[in-house]
Amino acid sequence: MTAVPDRDAALEPARRRARRALAAGVALGSTGHIAAVTVATIVAKDLIGSDALAGLPGATVVLGAATGAVLLSSLMARRGRRPGLVAGYGIGVIGALVATAAILVRSFELLLVGTTLIGFGNAANQLSRYAAADMVPPARRASAIGMVVWGGTVGSVIGPWLVPIATVMAIGVGLPGLAGPYLVPVVFVGAAALLSLRMLRPDPYELADTTPDEMAAAIDAAGADSDPIRAILRRPAIVAALMALVVGQITMTLIMTMTPLHMTEHGHDLAAVGLVLSGHTLGMYAFSPVSGWLTDRVGRLQTIYLGTVVLAVSAVMTIVAPPEGGLILPTGMFLLGLGWSFAYVGGSALLSDHLELHERTRVQGVADAMIWSAAAAASLGSGLIVAAAGYAALGVLGLGLVVIAVLVITRNRASATAARA
Repeated sequence: MTAVPDRDAALEPARRRARRALAAGVALGSTGHIAAVTVATIVAKDLIGSDALAGLPGATVVLGAATGAVLLSSLMARRGRRPGLVAGYGIGVIGALVATAAILVRSFELLLVGTTLIGFGNAANQLSRYAAADMVPPARRASAIGMVVWGGTVGSVIGPWLVPIATVMAIGVGLPGLAGPYLVPVVFVGAAALLSLRMLRPDPYELADTTPDEMAAAIDAAGADSDPIRAILRRPAIVAALMALVVGQITMTLIMTMTPLHMTEHGHDLAAVGLVLSGHTLGMYAFSPVSGWLTDRVGRLQTIYLGTVVLAVSAVMTIVAPPEGGLILPTGMFLLGLGWSFAYVGGSALLSDHLELHERTRVQGVADAMIWSAAAAASLGSGLIVAAAGYAALGVLGLGLVVIAVLVITRNRASATAARA
């Protein structure tokens, strides 16, 4: 049931403006975030002189996003979406400044503090999709999510491109070259914070697509005891959504993390690596509006199943791809991003559909924390797996995870459909 037609008509201009602001914030935030993480391992090696812990700043960024998802969603539940997003982007700016200071004083420990705080900015980016979903009817919810996720396309293209420019500019003003990329998020994530502060008025909560009775119930529930998080997470539809989100993230991260190293070890230059990763990010973000449209047209679970099939195909292509080159690995990496997109948008929409308004924010925060914690574990574990069993083992493990996800989702499918009905 949606809001009263007169209220919908009055709020629609403000809703469109807020959705555009959310997408623009994600574009700005992702640009700064990707510029920072692009040089994370390089900066770490420069500071400690070893490859052993060079991946740690990347892991702390992901763990910061997981922590930020919980803390920011808790703030949003009490104060609104706008304060939570502004706080997340603001903490991300502070993290970039701390990371810059770490390079100046050559402190690896301070760098880890900064990269953890940078993760909060990425948490705000990711939580923006749920704010957009609240402001449209259920039939358009996935499309709204897809358009906000599409903002990440801007960051995936512009972020790496700004790295060499920022490096040269930093040297030009007397700073270490590697400090330059960490000043990019100061500008871009800072702009996302100011944009959210200025443009998200009224707060997306006030623009939610809901009836007055549902809004009143949400207000009453905010001051009363609600179902415990554990009870909500055991609902069949929520289990299915979480499996889609978490397994999609793990499978994608496992394979993507080690692909650049795998390629360089078999004689491919950085241009070839960059081309393959560009195709991967293209699959992740550029087609997210298609993922949203498909999810709204054919159904959440159907799109999730499609995503699992595409992920499985990409995992198989990873296993059989010849190391010397060819089209199999680039195609597999593109499909890896596309399968993630289907699972991510479909899972996010399914999660929102089966939560009451007063439950959404806190459960969505926990869900994103699970996603990013899983990504951190996959990122750290992928190197160990390759060292022990080779690159193809990542594809085998990813394929096994996808099969498990399909079995769990299918087990919960009937109950999820019945609950929605």
